[in-house]
Amino acid sequence: MKKIIIAIDGFSSCGKSTMAKDLAKEIGYIYIDSGAMYRAVTLYCLENGLFNADGSIQEEALRQQMEQIQISFQLNPETQRPMTFLNGKNVEERIRTMEVSSHVSPVAALDFVRKALVQQQQEMGKEKGIVMDGRDIGTCVLPHADVKVYLTASVETRAKRRYQELQEKGEDCNLEEIAHDIEERDRRDMTREIAPLKQAEDAVLVDSSDMTIAEVVKTIVDLCR
Repeated sequence: MKKIIIAIDGFSSCGKSTMAKDLAKEIGYIYIDSGAMYRAVTLYCLENGLFNADGSIQEEALRQQMEQIQISFQLNPETQRPMTFLNGKNVEERIRTMEVSSHVSPVAALDFVRKALVQQQQEMGKEKGIVMDGRDIGTCVLPHADVKVYLTASVETRAKRRYQELQEKGEDCNLEEIAHDIEERDRRDMTREIAPLKQAEDAVLVDSSDMTIAEVVKTIVDLCR
């Protein structure tokens, strides 16, 4: 099978990243986690005091510091999964916290942040044999991708998955708060001015509410044949 580009878009906490990693591993492709890049910028903002007390961002300060933010991926030799690095430091665990999740949407909505990261993603996308997931991969970042998937799941299903994930990490969390956070993030992602979350016209809709990760992977592998 010739190597192609696979673009996967969808809502938060619907299993995109886990599924995309497993898919890439199964078919021997490179996985690029675009969401992790926005999470890394968000973590940088949190660690460098770029959020105001009301949750807004010090935009001009971030704009001036964007060139200092270097994001890269390295494969974990033990798990064969990619790890996210921010300015040379492994931040894979830290970018998956609830604190980062609740702050990432306003960062991702900034045009200069998106422009900088999309440029990096498009450079990565020049190589065939990649799987990239996010919210605007098939519509904006890689509109000429060979296979496009739009992944969704119910809010209830996504909240339960996120709750379980955080519990396993030992984080204190509340199911209702997680569901509210997911609904709010959906609203922000779909209504933002720049590259809102939407299904590409040529994307295949996959509802993972009642599917395992393995079943979703098989569905997409079949689409690639």
